[in-house]
Amino acid sequence: MTTVDLPLLPLGRGTDRVSERGVECPGDLPAVSDPDLVARARAAKAALGDRVFVLGHHYQRDVVIQFADVTGDSFKLARDAAARPAAEYIVFCGVHFMAESADILTGPEQKVILPDLAAGCSMADMARLAQVEDAWDALADAGIVESVVPVTYMNSSADIKAFCGRNGGVVCTSSNAEVALEWAFEQKAHVEGGAKVLFLPDQHLGRNTAVLKMGLTLDDCVVWNPHRPNGGLTAEQLRDAKMILWKGHCSVHGRFTAAVVDDLRATIPDVQILVHPECAHEVVLKADLVGSTEFIIQTIEAAPAGSSWAIGTELNLVKRLADAHPDKHITFLDKTVCYCSTMNRIDLPLLVWAMESLVNGTVVNQIQVDPDTEHFAQIALQRMLDLPGKTHKD
Repeated sequence: MTTVDLPLLPLGRGTDRVSERGVECPGDLPAVSDPDLVARARAAKAALGDRVFVLGHHYQRDVVIQFADVTGDSFKLARDAAARPAAEYIVFCGVHFMAESADILTGPEQKVILPDLAAGCSMADMARLAQVEDAWDALADAGIVESVVPVTYMNSSADIKAFCGRNGGVVCTSSNAEVALEWAFEQKAHVEGGAKVLFLPDQHLGRNTAVLKMGLTLDDCVVWNPHRPNGGLTAEQLRDAKMILWKGHCSVHGRFTAAVVDDLRATIPDVQILVHPECAHEVVLKADLVGSTEFIIQTIEAAPAGSSWAIGTELNLVKRLADAHPDKHITFLDKTVCYCSTMNRIDLPLLVWAMESLVNGTVVNQIQVDPDTEHFAQIALQRMLDLPGKTHKD
């Protein structure tokens, strides 16, 4: 992760006061070194025509986003890809688990390409299948596994989604986590002692949803640490818990602190704090609004001119929102510039390489989920799609 310390500067262009403090945000990503790359990307995309469909996640850098046919969060993009069955190639400018989801939801004749195979997700990597299977065995040893429903956040690997599919669980997004948890608790409501949820891999989304949306308390939640024997928990703690939260987090959203929220409220009059539910619980408690990336975008789009916002999510998106809404004062909710380092592995040279390879008839970096994993992951995804309410957003 690349970081640069800086003062809290507004990113918008709303007033002279803002421009005096600095419009540009220090820590900008470097410009494209080869000016011919943009022309090459355009030429390759034009040569492929309708055979290629380029997906761009909101956290991608602008120089990549400009070539995306659609932008969005992970599940929305995967569904957009599935809605384009005529596209032979799906070039996913995101990270590995997102490309896996696209491969699961698209047809067998379509090929999903990730321009850099090293573009992973630290959160998804915090829950490995072997670790989750060991935890499941420990829940069985504690005599409670029959009351547990696994729920995994979309930001997880295909084999974790498949684990949930095999064991009666479901996938959720940040938009429908509440609905997914309601469904999960209903599945084992008849079990003596009531239902429990094993929530993977982001403890913060699980905790924030359970406490702020479901009416549970912090005492109802325990954290399973996969690097400690028995998750660092006693059998009694497991039996008493309603939410067993995996010890995982987003390396970007985990950086935001309650102290910075206090600083911003003291220095920016009438600032509204808008954060993603992957943020820590103490940050979410101090925020004015909490929601998914799509919610954050829609909130800023609907906000009145002259309003002030501090946004707690990935910096590429915050900067893009500031550029798109110069009539609003938009500040990044951190004293440190922090891009998602793995998302930013997808750069223009790699995108050009991937598309020019396709033009030349060579498929590179294809993401393929094995049939068994795909089958059970699809079950967990379909359970989510069958839920009422918000199932189309992330």
